[in-house]
Amino acid sequence: MATASTSRPWPTHEGYVFSASGSSFIDAPVDQVWRAILDFRSYKTWNPFVRNQVVTDARKNRLSDQTLQVGSHVYIYPVHLPPTLDDASVGVFNKNSAFCIITALDHENFKVAWCTSGIPTWILWTERWQWLTEAEVDLGDGKGKRGVTKYDSVEVFGGLAAYFVKWFVGRKLNMGFQAQADGLKRWAEENT
Repeated sequence: MATASTSRPWPTHEGYVFSASGSSFIDAPVDQVWRAILDFRSYKTWNPFVRNQVVTDARKNRLSDQTLQVGSHVYIYPVHLPPTLDDASVGVFNKNSAFCIITALDHENFKVAWCTSGIPTWILWTERWQWLTEAEVDLGDGKGKRGVTKYDSVEVFGGLAAYFVKWFVGRKLNMGFQAQADGLKRWAEENT
């Protein structure tokens, strides 16, 4: 597996307004964690931030083949801000969505990235990366230092609307990214 020092991706856009991120150390095999990240149908089970994602065409029509590949469009909905697994308790103003295009998918090095689609970049653009690396850490559970999977995710926001996004939901986005990392950790460790 790739190591953190040689494989850390970073958004390619420069001049972004702000970023949101989350990470976790997961005591589960990297291939299992990777499958969970790419299994959008399982998100309702463990992801309190992004409750569902589907592969679509450029007009947001769901495709029968949900295999992710570079160039695929992804409709991300609902996004809960603040994050919660309780779909019934989320008000209309706490549900958001995103429409993106996959820009990187590396199964060998466990990386996936996407950018917003359908919005002029001067208004708003985003770029999100998720990746897994190997780490030697002590999780504080009495088992000592050992090899685990480290999950990282970062999204950068740019364009004029990014200032409003930061002001109105920036803190909630960071909460959501960390909630997704924590949910992925719980799910992967419980299903090992």
